[in-house]
Amino acid sequence: MERREVSLGIDLGTSGVKVALVDAQGTPLAVAHRPFAVSSPHHGWAETPPAQWAAATREAVAEVLSQCPDVRVMAVGIDGQMHGVVLVRGAAPVRDAILWPDSRAVAELALWRAVPEAVRATLANPLTAGMAGPVLAWLAHHEREAIEAADTMVAPKDWLRMQLVSGEPVTDPSDASATLLWDVVADDWCAPVVAAAGIEARLLPHVWPSTAPIGTLAQAEASAWGLPVGIPVSVGCGDAAATMVGASPGSDQLIVTVGTGIQVISPRTKPQPDAMPSHHTFASATGDYYAMAAPMNGGLALARVRKVVCASWDELYGSLDSDPGEVGSVVFLPYFAAERLPRPVPSGSAGWHGLGLDSGRITLLRSSLESVAFLTRRAVATLPGSAVAELRLVGGGTRDRRFQQLLADVLGRTVQRCRAENVTALGAARLGWAAFGHEVTGAEMELEDTVDPSESFDYDPRFDRFQELTEELVS
Repeated sequence: MERREVSLGIDLGTSGVKVALVDAQGTPLAVAHRPFAVSSPHHGWAETPPAQWAAATREAVAEVLSQCPDVRVMAVGIDGQMHGVVLVRGAAPVRDAILWPDSRAVAELALWRAVPEAVRATLANPLTAGMAGPVLAWLAHHEREAIEAADTMVAPKDWLRMQLVSGEPVTDPSDASATLLWDVVADDWCAPVVAAAGIEARLLPHVWPSTAPIGTLAQAEASAWGLPVGIPVSVGCGDAAATMVGASPGSDQLIVTVGTGIQVISPRTKPQPDAMPSHHTFASATGDYYAMAAPMNGGLALARVRKVVCASWDELYGSLDSDPGEVGSVVFLPYFAAERLPRPVPSGSAGWHGLGLDSGRITLLRSSLESVAFLTRRAVATLPGSAVAELRLVGGGTRDRRFQQLLADVLGRTVQRCRAENVTALGAARLGWAAFGHEVTGAEMELEDTVDPSESFDYDPRFDRFQELTEELVS
């Protein structure tokens, strides 16, 4: 019997990795997940040893291959969490990776503000401490020995890919454009900003197309990973770009993802110079750009609340069965990590406001879910064309029907969830097929039933209070 041909997609997240086997028609045959930890050795820091990524990914690859022993893997595609910094010598990291929730580089943003406005406008992105550029500037000031020991900086997915295919370290436009070092007009590194930030240009990798094959598996790597010799591996892209490859949204749609963070994506946006942007502008995996608002405290904040309250995920979402009026005046601010937009919010600012003697466990849990919906509402409002766009939900954080209803009620908009699970890993697998020589295409996602906003409760006053409390933090 002829074996079914598949692409192996690797989706390297912040707190776990997903691996999927996907056939040429885009059908997932097997999916595996492995978690890993994010450490915070100091307040506001977020790091992970890259070796944890490789170990978890190897386990997940072995699991999907064991689930489908009769398939023939033709290619590997990869995506990963954005903004992270992995300093390497060759393929070996010289220190732990610094990740996007990290806020240690706040002071270094002054270097960007000092750049002439016309130059800063070419970045077309708000200044954010967790992006790779400010992190590199921090390392140059505080860990000079790590800079001197490294020959290149790569994004997380690039480091993981280097464990599959050795050779020159490269990145792709989607991750390069998310560093605060990329000129979106010229589609190249912004030399004036690199110099002004005190970053050594030698650390910046060459940039290859996301869909290009970086190389093929040699015998040693193929044996180590349990994969066929000679199959191509894609350069890959950032996770948000991979989500679009997997979901194939129309230009009149917004993609809303709730994972560790929240991503609201508007596809096919023309990059425009802007020194004071209200949203991010990043390169896609297919040659154009997209607009994105990305609150950082999505599942990250919910996981922290669960730990504090000692609640399961089922109990957390079960709190939405309660009457929303029971929450009363309690509002939760989810700012465990710093926020970027529409104005920067410092990390370590999370907490409940308005707690009284009658406030119970359900109030704590439900108000935390409401805060994620409020952040989503604020993010949607910042994107161009959002008022008339259709809202498509993806990601495991939007799976619960009660949370879908909460989003519809808070946004005051009809929402629909893509029925397919693991859309980002599906996008990674499609990049693998592209590296093999297939065109990157995808059928429009099958959708679940629409969820319309109910009229049983008005969330506007609670959202306004959320905004007021957030402004107090900012000011």
